[in-house]
Amino acid sequence: MVTNILVFRDHVLPSDPDQIRAIVESSGFFSKEEIEIAVELVNDRLAQGLASGYYFIFAEQNKKVAGYTCFGPIPATKFSYDLYWIAVHNDYRGAGIGKQLMLKSEQAISRLGGQRVYIETASREQYNPTRAFYLACGYKEEALLEDFYAPGDSKVMYVKAI
Repeated sequence: MVTNILVFRDHVLPSDPDQIRAIVESSGFFSKEEIEIAVELVNDRLAQGLASGYYFIFAEQNKKVAGYTCFGPIPATKFSYDLYWIAVHNDYRGAGIGKQLMLKSEQAISRLGGQRVYIETASREQYNPTRAFYLACGYKEEALLEDFYAPGDSKVMYVKAI
């Protein structure tokens, strides 16, 4: 019997680098370099454990990773965390998995002592849904760094007190 129940986990498995690659590639948003960074972070966690500073939450449906988050404390701050990645495989978008992952990540950050979460993304038009998602999750736009990634592609930074 196949079930559509979503299961969350925070431990990293050796199969996760391939799962993360498939998730971020499915979006069509990320460059080859960005995809490699996403995979590098989970490899760092596998190699170094918690000393890597990277924490993960995975959402699985039918034993397949449907989405994930990666976050960690910002060095030299007391209570601030970066949400480095939140991504849902294209096959699972629109089912509310991203919002559940965001909530689970905020809860985990709070348990770790975090009080503020920072997120950054690009200003390109294709990221309009991403920015709307952050606003819908209660984040506010805190800063805009013009032409950060490339001419006409600014960095937009969001923050939320948790």
